[in-house]
Amino acid sequence: MQSVVAQSTTLVDAPLSVPAVRLVLAAALGLFLGLEREWSRRSAGIRTFSLVALVGAVFTLVATETAVGNVLVAVGAGFVVVQGVLLAVRGLIPSADRDSLSLTTGASLLVAYGVGVLVAAEYTLEGVTVAVVSSGLLLLKRELHSFAGELSRAELRSTTEFAVLAFVVYPLLPAGRQTVYGVPIEPRVAWLMVVTVAGIGGLNYVLIQRYDGRGVAVTGFLGGLVSSTAVVGTMLDHVRDREALTPVAVAGVLLADAAMALRNLGVVLAFTVAAERPPLVGAVLPLGALVLGAAAVALWTADWSEPLSVELSSPFSIRNAVAFGGAFLVVLAATELARTLFGTAGLYASAALSGLVTSAGATTSVVLLYRSGAVAGETAVTAVLLATGASVVVKAGLATAGPSRFSRGVAVYSVATLFVAAVGAVAAVV
Repeated sequence: MQSVVAQSTTLVDAPLSVPAVRLVLAAALGLFLGLEREWSRRSAGIRTFSLVALVGAVFTLVATETAVGNVLVAVGAGFVVVQGVLLAVRGLIPSADRDSLSLTTGASLLVAYGVGVLVAAEYTLEGVTVAVVSSGLLLLKRELHSFAGELSRAELRSTTEFAVLAFVVYPLLPAGRQTVYGVPIEPRVAWLMVVTVAGIGGLNYVLIQRYDGRGVAVTGFLGGLVSSTAVVGTMLDHVRDREALTPVAVAGVLLADAAMALRNLGVVLAFTVAAERPPLVGAVLPLGALVLGAAAVALWTADWSEPLSVELSSPFSIRNAVAFGGAFLVVLAATELARTLFGTAGLYASAALSGLVTSAGATTSVVLLYRSGAVAGETAVTAVLLATGASVVVKAGLATAGPSRFSRGVAVYSVATLFVAAVGAVAAVV
């Protein structure tokens, strides 16, 4: 009777610790992976994928109990590979009712098997992540093929160079915390920040290249994640040519501000949530308020369906990555020097001044100093907010080069969104 009660308690409190639950989850994730293959009318569908994931989970569970279990896992993987090869060969046989070369289906089956193994081995988050990412790759088949086909030679070269730079430099950097000219930094974390910011810009460059012209929401928000300053320049060009586009152009600048704030918030959370110190959750409310406030004003003042285009240079290049990395090091050194000489006031002043040039560089520098223990949590949050606010202010300043109606609209709504962010900051403290 006691064992039944104990099992029931485990099932309620920690269901994933129960093997039967993990088996069901593995089958469900396999079914999820097979949805796109079934919809595409491929040789293997939801039942096959679910069964393959389930077999992977079963063999893994057996491996934890018997000596021959590891052999079963290897045999199962080999069987899935053979099955994938047979599907590919079958696709080569001319027939009206058969697929073309089914390499993707074979690879997807092996992924489903791996998902089952991960879930059964209690790597649940990893298994779910693999399933979701794989399903996304299957669903985005046309978009990915279209993007690859539309790349220019120069863009392909710069993307390759960036990838090599990103993945080759990281293992060469020293692990752990280092002191460089009195500045405590983590070289690998610092490089990951540089790559992350460049990667965010690159991903949105890809999206805006495909969906440019769909409306100000695409131009403003996605463009703001690549280069918010470039968005302001584009909006200036539009209102100079057609002053009637002023409300839409103002909305574009506000959406660029929202994207910039959201990127900074993402960097803050991503690089402090797994740090030794508590995550900087104090930045969520003020930066979230700025994002929502700017988006709400843009939605209220303009027609989001108004087609606009924006000219952007690809951030996927060694030059851009090195430029941002250099700016990041300069900002980091200046911030630490100002903090050392003038204390917290110097840190705040440096963050605000750096935000006028690159809020991403200022944000990453402050986060790195926080991770090293050089600054306290509230101080770091305030510095990030000052850098973000400075970026909003500088865009309003750039807008003064345009017609008065445009510059006035950007200034008024920028002040309004900064006020909303300030209210959020006060509410977070209270």
